[in-house]
Amino acid sequence: MTMLQSVVRRRRAVAAAGAVSAGLLVLSACDKPTPRATVTVGQSSVSTEAECYDDGKDLGREEAAKCAREKASETIDVPQSETLRIGVDPEVAETGWALWINGEQVTNVYKKTYYSFQGVDLFADQQGQAAPKELNISIVEQDKTDTTASKVYKGVWNFKLKNADD
Repeated sequence: MTMLQSVVRRRRAVAAAGAVSAGLLVLSACDKPTPRATVTVGQSSVSTEAECYDDGKDLGREEAAKCAREKASETIDVPQSETLRIGVDPEVAETGWALWINGEQVTNVYKKTYYSFQGVDLFADQQGQAAPKELNISIVEQDKTDTTASKVYKGVWNFKLKNADD
């Protein structure tokens, strides 16, 4: 091997190492994506990252409720009495999650990655009021096992359900 070939090889190795280092530096600057939640109705599904999420730290109930009232980024049509299916990442299920409607908790905390609400008529008439045209639902990650006075609220995923029968 000539001295010229040795110098060229060394330069290529240094260039390759530099490229790998630069790539790792760029990746380390990226935000880690939040866990995802998915809502499925019939053959349609929508999925989103969290509206509010602080890398698994407690947001507090007040902030979680505020986030649950924010505008949803994903919308899905829901025919009356159709099954509503919700899926969450395993790390969310490990903590626990509850379904909230229009900023209020409506279910107990589940510790499953998937739950289906069979034949729920979310758009039924309510005591003399017309059926709503849309609802905002939130999946709120909250600690089921927390025995202290204050629960831990870690994330909020928002979806808009539109009444497909309207």
